[in-house]
Amino acid sequence: MTWVLTAIVIVALAAWILVLRNRLLVVTVHGVSMEPTYVSGDRLLVRRARLNRVRAGQVVVVRVDGAAPDDPTGGRMVKRAVAVPGDPVPPRIPVPGPRVPVDSLLVLGDNPARSNDSRRLGYLPADALIGVVLRPIGRR
Repeated sequence: MTWVLTAIVIVALAAWILVLRNRLLVVTVHGVSMEPTYVSGDRLLVRRARLNRVRAGQVVVVRVDGAAPDDPTGGRMVKRAVAVPGDPVPPRIPVPGPRVPVDSLLVLGDNPARSNDSRRLGYLPADALIGVVLRPIGRR
């Protein structure tokens, strides 16, 4: 009887690990665009999320096209969501329209003088969103 209970516990633990692995990931910050909030080398726990779960002001991880093959970020950027679908476009971001379109997101770095963000990239599509930062978990 104990071997059955052990097998059940092992299967349940394996299923729980698979669920967490698909929902959570760890991202390392590269660069200075999020200083002083996060510095290069900080490791962040990220919950995968869809655009409808993001609120303005949250720190998010997004994927951008065109990353070099040797890019340590893999094309991922940590930025702050400043406007989500339906929000007014902040005046400092040169994009068309008075409001953020459906399935789009605007992001800025906390260090605007040194950030590649929506001021240059414009609207990011919903499928560029990887997730929302839950908390820092240390430094690499």
